[in-house]
Amino acid sequence: MKILITAGPTREAIDPVRYISNRSSGKMGYALAEAALASGHQVSFISGPVALSAPSEAQTTQVLTAAEMYAAVENQLTSDIDAAIFCAAVADYRPISAAEQKIKKTQDQHITLTLEKTADILGSARSPMGFEGLLIGFAAETQHLEKNAQAKLKQKKCDLMIANLVGDSTTGFDVDENQLQLFYRNGKTDALPRQTKVRLAQKLIEIIEKLGEAKT
Repeated sequence: MKILITAGPTREAIDPVRYISNRSSGKMGYALAEAALASGHQVSFISGPVALSAPSEAQTTQVLTAAEMYAAVENQLTSDIDAAIFCAAVADYRPISAAEQKIKKTQDQHITLTLEKTADILGSARSPMGFEGLLIGFAAETQHLEKNAQAKLKQKKCDLMIANLVGDSTTGFDVDENQLQLFYRNGKTDALPRQTKVRLAQKLIEIIEKLGEAKT
C-alpha cells in the first residue's frame, strides 16, 4: 500500500519567541511510519516539530503550523494513496495574529490572546479533499473516551478511530508506552493493552493491512 502518515504537534506563533502547542512527542506517528516501511509499504510522511529523526526511507515533509500541515496533506492526499493515518496532534486554535516583536512584560496582571480555529485536517479529508481510501484518525481524550471517539469517527467519516486517554504520566503523550481503544465504522470495537508504541504501531499496521484487503 501507499500510506500517508501525519505525526507530531504543530506550533502556532504568539510572537517571534512564543507559541501555542501541545505535549505530543511524535513517537506514535514515527513508530507507525517505521512499522509501515518495515512491512514493505510506501510511506509519505508529514511531521510537525519533534526531536526525532525522520524515517530514512519515507518521503518526509517537515511542517511547523497547522496551516502548513493542512497544505501538505492537501498536496499529498492524492488518488494513489491507499490509506491515510492522521496521528498528528494539530492545534485546534491559533492566535488571530502574531506580534512582530517579542511581547514585553508589563505591570498588568493579565494578557488577552484572541484565538481562531485552525482548519480541520481530518475532517477535510473526505470533503473537500475528496479522499476515498482508508481513513484512520486518532482521538486523544481526558474523559468520555468512547463517546468522544465514536462521535469523531462518525463526524470525520473515518474507517477507524484509534483512541487513548491522555493525562496519565505513564501512557499517552511524551512517553514510550500507550494503550489504545479501536472503534470501527461498522460498529466493531477492540482494545490494544498497554505496551510500547513500537509494538502498538506494528499491530496497527497489521490491522490497517486487513482493512485494506477487505476494502479491495
